[in-house]
Amino acid sequence: MKVSILNRMVVAAVISAVSLVGMSIPTNAQQQPQQDKKQQKEQKKEQPQAQQQQQQDQNKQQQQRVQQQQLDQNKQQQQRVQQQQQQDQNRQQQQRAQQQQQQDQNRQQQQRVQQQQLDQNKQQQQRAQQQQRAQQQQLDQNKQQQQRAQQQQQLDKNKQQQQQNQQRQQAQQQQQNQQKQQAQQQQRVQQQNQNKQQQQRAQQQQLDQNKQQQQRAQKGQWQRDQDWQQRVQQQRQQNQNQQQARLSQQRQQQLIGEQQQRLTQYRQNLDQRQRVGQQHTAELQRQGRMAQYRYQQEYVGRLRQQEMSLRNERHDYNNDPYFYTDWNYRYNRGGRYYETNQYGANLLRQAVNYGYEQGFLAGQADRQDRWGSNYQDSYAYQDANYGYGGFYVAQDEYNYYFREGFRRGYEDGYYSRYRYGRYYGGKYTILGAIMGSILDMEALR
Repeated sequence: MKVSILNRMVVAAVISAVSLVGMSIPTNAQQQPQQDKKQQKEQKKEQPQAQQQQQQDQNKQQQQRVQQQQLDQNKQQQQRVQQQQQQDQNRQQQQRAQQQQQQDQNRQQQQRVQQQQLDQNKQQQQRAQQQQRAQQQQLDQNKQQQQRAQQQQQLDKNKQQQQQNQQRQQAQQQQQNQQKQQAQQQQRVQQQNQNKQQQQRAQQQQLDQNKQQQQRAQKGQWQRDQDWQQRVQQQRQQNQNQQQARLSQQRQQQLIGEQQQRLTQYRQNLDQRQRVGQQHTAELQRQGRMAQYRYQQEYVGRLRQQEMSLRNERHDYNNDPYFYTDWNYRYNRGGRYYETNQYGANLLRQAVNYGYEQGFLAGQADRQDRWGSNYQDSYAYQDANYGYGGFYVAQDEYNYYFREGFRRGYEDGYYSRYRYGRYYGGKYTILGAIMGSILDMEALR
């Protein structure tokens, strides 16, 4: 629309210019012929006819030149108009080209924006896929961890079950060994009685034979009688020595009385320790220490079994070799020497081994719970009655050596090593050298 208005203005300007030129030309043309007529009149008077003709030619040429100028001006004006129109067309083409270029740029910009949007969407999809893969991997890892934890729990449960079975078998084996030892001791006593009776019968037979020999021959009989009496005295001396190896009846009764007092005190202490164990078990459950919780449940269960066995047992003190066997070992604790026999010594060694085994399991449980190392915090260490039946040694003696083994076993279990003991035959046992440093038994004879 702007171009068409501009064209109209240009055409109007051209028409105005042509009109002004046309008006100016006749005016001049009218003035000029008048002057020429005056001159012609004067020349007619002064010049001949030839000059007049020349003057007319000049006038005609002058008119032609004016017309030619007018034509040139019109032509130039038309050229300018055409140039203006051409410029307007060029301007319009440029504008159209700019508009087309702008449209192309806009289209390219839109395409770039769309491509960027597509790239962003693609990146978002890739990120979403990566997040999904990461979530899936996390789920798989969590599932694998749960499976491993379940497998570890099952392995621990199986291991603990095996240990319990082994402990029960060991207890049964010990019971059988004790029964076997008691039976062997009874057999030895019976054998000794039979031997004594045989000796008495042999002596009586020998006396009868000697009496008959004395009656048959008096010569040489006296010497033979003397030899026989010497043999009898030697035999009696041997019997007296054998009887001296067995404790007196008074000493046996004293040991049995002390043992019964220990049993009464131990039973009272066992009831109290079980109540404390139940409180400690509830505290472990509240803290979320599940491995230590399972271990302590098994430990408390073992104490219940010990209590039931102790309450149901009817001990035969007279046939228990501990109560008629003289002390033949001594050991040092706290700068003092204590004496016992082989049965008390075996029980103290058992206390050290049981302590190491239970300490290893307790330390292993704390490591599985990612709990700080503290063996004194364990209920098993505080109780220290595992494997103790109230016989042969005092409770504080058994507790002391149990805790010595427990402390070393806890360190090995917590740090997953075997510095103080080893795992052999399905159970944890302390090393012989370490046992000697804790409990050094010295034979008296």
